[in-house]
Amino acid sequence: MNETLTILLESVVIGALIGFGASAGVARMFHAPKVQGMGAFRTLGELNACENDPVAHFSFGLGFFFNAWASAVGTGALTSDVDHRIVPHWAAALSMAKNRNLAETLHNPRRMAFFGAGVGVVLVSVLNTTAASIPSSLQEVAAKVLGPASEWLINPVMPIVFWMAAVDAGRRTGGWGTVLGGLAHVVMGNAVPGIVLGIVVGKAVDDLGWTRMTRVLAGAVITLFTASAFLRGVDLTLLQQMKVHVPDWLNQVHDSTGTKPTD
Repeated sequence: MNETLTILLESVVIGALIGFGASAGVARMFHAPKVQGMGAFRTLGELNACENDPVAHFSFGLGFFFNAWASAVGTGALTSDVDHRIVPHWAAALSMAKNRNLAETLHNPRRMAFFGAGVGVVLVSVLNTTAASIPSSLQEVAAKVLGPASEWLINPVMPIVFWMAAVDAGRRTGGWGTVLGGLAHVVMGNAVPGIVLGIVVGKAVDDLGWTRMTRVLAGAVITLFTASAFLRGVDLTLLQQMKVHVPDWLNQVHDSTGTKPTD
């Protein structure tokens, strides 16, 4: 009983700090470059992909909640989805439940910080206390059952949902989402980041046209994928799978940078 109470009290403190910082940081990103943001770009893209719908934000966070809970029960560790996806999306859902004015809700760091702190307290407390109270034998069962189920949710269910949203947003957005989603699946093993970036680029071009800003955005995305593919050694893997001779200079570059994939 004392151990559970200690875990609960520590979870309340940690959850409040995580929720406060993560939610305020994401809200501040909407004000860049005037102020310094503290969130992840993928979180910003995923928030935009939900199109300011509280139900969509809650559903998105709920999808990753099961994966986070399975990880907490099976391994005793919290995944990055807790502060990157669940807390910001649930804070956004609560913040916009009765008010859709973005300036007063999602883009308001103070409001998001307090909602995020509340979400963090409840979320981290539930994850940690349930993980600590479940016997080790049940933890193994939960890890074997919930682990594969959450993996199915993340891939391929979530990529399909985001791809359908991209296609529904228009031909240009659907095209960018499809191409970047396919590249992301090849490079990262999950199409969601690419589809989200495709939605951002496609909608930006639809709204602003091919301006200097949208060209820089598209160039940054292409550079990001190129660098990620190189650092993961995707170029070598593709050449080997196609039975194409790998140039010696390319092997030497990967050897010198430590980016050569292991067999």
